Amino acid sequence: MRFFLLAVVISATLAIAPVRFDRREKVFRVKPQDEKQARIVKDLTQTTELDFWYPDATHDIAANMTVDFRVSEKESHTIQSTLEQHKMHYEILIHDLQEEIEKQFDVKDEIAGRHSYAKYNDWDKIVSWTEKMVGKHPEMISRIKIGSTVEDNPLYVLKIGKKDGERKAIFMDCGIHAREWISPAFCQWFVYQAAKSYGKNKIMTKLLDRMNFYILPVFNVDGYIWSWKQNRMWRKNRSKNQNSTCIGTDLNRNFDVSWDSSPNTNKPCSDVYRGPAPESEKETKAVTNFIRSHLNSIKAYITFHSYSQLLLLPYGYTSKLPPNYQDLLKVARIATDVLSTRYETRYIYGSIASTIYPTSGSSLDWAYDLGIKHTFAFELRDKGKFGFLLPESRIKTTCKETMLSVKFIAKYILKHTS
Repeated sequence: MRFFLLAVVISATLAIAPVRFDRREKVFRVKPQDEKQARIVKDLTQTTELDFWYPDATHDIAANMTVDFRVSEKESHTIQSTLEQHKMHYEILIHDLQEEIEKQFDVKDEIAGRHSYAKYNDWDKIVSWTEKMVGKHPEMISRIKIGSTVEDNPLYVLKIGKKDGERKAIFMDCGIHAREWISPAFCQWFVYQAAKSYGKNKIMTKLLDRMNFYILPVFNVDGYIWSWKQNRMWRKNRSKNQNSTCIGTDLNRNFDVSWDSSPNTNKPCSDVYRGPAPESEKETKAVTNFIRSHLNSIKAYITFHSYSQLLLLPYGYTSKLPPNYQDLLKVARIATDVLSTRYETRYIYGSIASTIYPTSGSSLDWAYDLGIKHTFAFELRDKGKFGFLLPESRIKTTCKETMLSVKFIAKYILKHTS
């Protein structure tokens, strides 16, 4: 018995401890002025471990692109010396990552037991919230389990709208990348505001009377849990990779659309690893199966990410523009204008490939090529001061302005799609 207890203590001690970034890790911003300087930034990864915040990976770095990356305190001196040696301008966005992680929780807890839309909520709270929303609005909201994750967590979609009859629908997902916490916060906000304002707000009442919304509050549940309990900077899901000790697939590279067009996404240790096959991941498969089975009614697909303040359109896997691009561009222009009316927050809009960088296997392109001709990807606040660590005090303002934009898109879909 004593030996058994000792073994339990040892195994608990050997369990993975949460990652703390206590070595004053930093986030740098660099803007290479030409291809030579872009190559210098890329070459840094040969000798130094960098976590790219923007763009997602080394191979996407190009001249005149803003590049944000995280690096340890120890390596930061080498980085600074190299950049200064080549006369490259840089700034340090975050001087102490752990301090910023702790500072993001800057809103006090509200009434005990009440779900807070001004705070980041962990997975357990979100599951409890889905139950409460269905219980509070049974005539308006239902919960659908569309599948489960590799760690056997449920994938829940909330359907919002009147239950009688077939009608147009919009599918929205949040949290495909674990560390982008503002994204699930918006999905919760949307559900709450939609239900709360029905019968009071003219536009929302009309939308819910005539449309359905399918909301996936957290796409990457396992990764999201890991980002809360173990590593705040985690991005991928938590699937095991064959012949590799590296964990996880980037779910937004796992869709069956030009899946293998980028050779740089085939390394399991990469943050943009595409997985062993298209739709290899349980999360991706659950979402694609659900959307395919509702394809007759789904007229728009909207996915929410952070950060950069962008509204992105297809395509990412090619520079070719979709046939209705001018229509999409018009919607994006007005949607970003509407968003800016609340707090003057400015968004840039355009196709993924031309606005940021080429991508393969993305949900946006997959949904468009499946036949959903109005697909949009929001990159929410901010532009890099906080990056993935947007403080809770910015949640409400971010959600309020985004809500205006989404409502405009929904109105457009109701009026202009058949």
